[in-house]
Amino acid sequence: MKKYAKNTFVIVSLFTLLTGCESSLDSGTAATANKPVDSSPENELFIYTVWPSFYAKEENFDKQIGQFLKKKFPDLTIKHVHWDNPGRQYQDLIAAGTIPDIILDNTRMNAQRYIIDNDLQYDISDLVKKYNFDTNQLNPAHMAQMRNMTPDGKLYGLPFNNNDFVLFYNKDIFDKFGVDYPKDGMTYDEAYEMAKRLTRVEGEITYKGFSQNPGHYMNYNQLSLSPLSLAEDKASLNTPEWKKVVDNLRRFYDIPANQFDTVETFATKGNIAMAVATVDHIVSFHEQNKNLNFDVVSVPSFSDVPDTRYQPNLYGMYISKQSTKKDKAFQVMAAILSEEHQVDLAKEGVIVPLETKAVQEAFGQNLAQMKGKNTKAIFHGKTAMPPAARATGLTYIDVPMQNVFGPLIFKESKDSVTALRMIEEQSTKAIETKKAEKSAVDNAAKK
Repeated sequence: MKKYAKNTFVIVSLFTLLTGCESSLDSGTAATANKPVDSSPENELFIYTVWPSFYAKEENFDKQIGQFLKKKFPDLTIKHVHWDNPGRQYQDLIAAGTIPDIILDNTRMNAQRYIIDNDLQYDISDLVKKYNFDTNQLNPAHMAQMRNMTPDGKLYGLPFNNNDFVLFYNKDIFDKFGVDYPKDGMTYDEAYEMAKRLTRVEGEITYKGFSQNPGHYMNYNQLSLSPLSLAEDKASLNTPEWKKVVDNLRRFYDIPANQFDTVETFATKGNIAMAVATVDHIVSFHEQNKNLNFDVVSVPSFSDVPDTRYQPNLYGMYISKQSTKKDKAFQVMAAILSEEHQVDLAKEGVIVPLETKAVQEAFGQNLAQMKGKNTKAIFHGKTAMPPAARATGLTYIDVPMQNVFGPLIFKESKDSVTALRMIEEQSTKAIETKKAEKSAVDNAAKK
């Protein structure tokens, strides 16, 4: 790593930075994304976080990133701003000519519509080679998602944090009905048989055998299916493969008395035997009900793709095209992905892309709520690969996969094929609308 002139490390407040943004606008020096205004000192780096939302609190960012960078780069000043509405969104920073050097955001949902569509993307492949950074040390599915943003394999960023899923189970309900606890590596068929035995109505209490968020299940499906056509500007849901995914989950819902409740009630109501939720719920469920007797195992998988986690629910780190400090930005990202810091993040319950033995053993060590929990379940098996990249120039929309189940299946009792076809048609229409709106804007700009 290069050494820079000694200086004081600072996490600049949101107020200070955005006051600067407003000044730029007031003085008429607002820049477009292609013409950045960078009057910041050479030893200053601007990091913009959209996801994880955890970093909205400056003390969280400082604890997990800021303090480490202060130690690693004592001569580097860090400005940090977190997304907020209104005033701190992408368009606000772009309009002010204050474009970040590094952006942390949700890869699946936002990389296309905010980073690429705002022309902020930058291929870091040359920096990877220049600094001899070994991307093979990172989770292959995480790296695939970072590369699948474009069909030509350009690498616009590196993975930071995967908000992955596990299966929670209430030991007291299993004990009450004499059912053996779940195990890592179960199939959906095994979980389904358990759910049937655990779904019961006793007096005023309805015990539900299984619950999960259908939108998450669909978006991060373990069969690596895409809701958008990879070759055409349309949705692609009315297929046998998608029907298999839908039918697999709907059978749990069809168990009498097991109509899904939100998984957020797992701790508060205490009547759900098994629930799939993100790993951070280990902490939140414990805090909501300290008497809850629960543990976790790996998520169930399809029998034809055994021991497979969900696709990455990934937050990535991106260097902006407009940054004049790309080398420094990459060195910071590489340091964050060093085993030294990956272990530190794992201790705080962050699921990092480096899955070495040291990282796995360190997971959750600093969190009292995770003591005694089966945290090895988080690393069981392999992460499902994301879909391949779509062809160049296709329009992106965030397909509302949750609507397949709610309302179409849950409230309107649609069959699986009909529900999938309806969402496909709605999504294709949304793509056509978005294309028409963009065309109108482009035509108006030419006049």
